[in-house]
Amino acid sequence: MLAGLLACLLCLGGCALLRPEPPTPELKRLAGQMLLVGFRGAEPGPGTPDELPILGQIAALNLGGVILFDRDVALKSPDRNIESPEQVSRLTSALQAAAAKAGSPPLFIAVDQEGGRVQRLRSARGFAETPPAADLCPGGDPAPALAAGEQAGRTLAEVGLNLDFAPVADVNVNPENPVIGGIGRSFSSDPRQVAACAGAFARGLQSRGVLTAAKHFPGHGSSRTDSHLGFTDVTATWTEAELFPFAELTRQGLADMVMTAHVFDARLDPDHPATLSQAVIDGILRERLGFTGVVVTDDLQMRAVAGRYGLKESVRLIVNAGADILLIGNNLDFDPHIAEKTLDALMTLVAEGKVSPERIRQSFGRIQNLKAKLTPPRTPAAAQKSNKEPPCTSCS
Repeated sequence: MLAGLLACLLCLGGCALLRPEPPTPELKRLAGQMLLVGFRGAEPGPGTPDELPILGQIAALNLGGVILFDRDVALKSPDRNIESPEQVSRLTSALQAAAAKAGSPPLFIAVDQEGGRVQRLRSARGFAETPPAADLCPGGDPAPALAAGEQAGRTLAEVGLNLDFAPVADVNVNPENPVIGGIGRSFSSDPRQVAACAGAFARGLQSRGVLTAAKHFPGHGSSRTDSHLGFTDVTATWTEAELFPFAELTRQGLADMVMTAHVFDARLDPDHPATLSQAVIDGILRERLGFTGVVVTDDLQMRAVAGRYGLKESVRLIVNAGADILLIGNNLDFDPHIAEKTLDALMTLVAEGKVSPERIRQSFGRIQNLKAKLTPPRTPAAAQKSNKEPPCTSCS
C-alpha cells in the first residue's frame, strides 16, 4: 500500500496530486508554449490585433506555435492562410514579430507539406510542389526522397515556415487504407525502406533549417478507417514492424518531433488511443525507443478524439500521457477562442491536482530545447512547376 502511494507521488504523468496548488501566472505562460493552433486570416492588416486576432492571442497566451492551411474546411472555402509566397512571408513575419514584441520565444510556424495529396503550398499559388511519398523511392533508392525534402525545406524556409509535419513514417500495410496507403502518403510496405526514405526526406528538410515531425506514431498504415472521421481500431492489424521507421528516425536524430496517431490498439492500451495513452507515449516511444524530444499530437479536432472525449478530459489524458504540444488545427471546426479555452482547461486541471506543474515544466523544457535550433526565414521563392492532383484538405 505504502509502495503504491509513493509511486503515485513520484509519478509525473498519470496520478493526481495529493495537494493541488493554484496555477501561477508564470506556469500559465509556460503552458501556453504547449499550444499550437490554427487560425483564420492571411494578411496581418494595418497593425492592430483586431485585423488578425491571432496576433493578440500570441502575446496574451504566450502561444508556442501556429499552423497554416490553404483551405478552410469548416467553411468549405479555398481560402484560409496561404495565397502566395509574398503574402505568406508577410504573414509569418507578422506572427514572429508579435511573439518577439511580447517577449515570447520564437513561434513554431508549421504546415503539412508531405507531398502529393497532403501539401498546403501548391503551384497554383506560386510554390514548388512536392511529389507524393509513394512515388519518391519505389526502387529503394532514397536519393529522390532526399531531393524532395531539400526542395520542400527550401520552399518552407524561404517564406518563414520552420516546421513541417513530415515525413510520414507509416508503413503501407493496408494499400486500401483511406487516409495513408490509399492516397499515396506512405513510402513503402517495407519498414526498412520507409525508414530509409522517410529519413532521407527528413534529412533534406533539416538541411534547410526546417524542423521535422515523424508521423503517425505508433503507426497508422494498417488502419482500415480514417481517424479524422471517427474511432480507428488497429488491434487486429497493427504489428511491431510499424515501430521500425520511428526507431530509426529517433536513433539517427532525424525526428525533431514525433506526432502521435489517434489509433486504438487494445494490446498496447486497453482504454485509450495512442495520443491519450501513457503506455504508448511514455512507455513505448520514450522508454523503449529512447525518444527524448518533443511529442506533438495529431489534430485534436479529429473525430477519433473530439468525438469521444470532452476538451478537459482529453487535455488531462494527453498531458499526463507525456505529449508536449497540443495541436488544434481549428479547421475541421472553428472556434476563435479555442486556444484560450484549452489553456484554461489545463490550468483548471492543475488547480484540481489532476496535472502536475512539474509535468508542464517538463514539456516547456523540451519545447525550448527544440526552439533553440530554429533558424531565420529566407526570401520568398519563385513560382515552380504544377501538380494537379486534388489535395487532401483535412489530412494531417
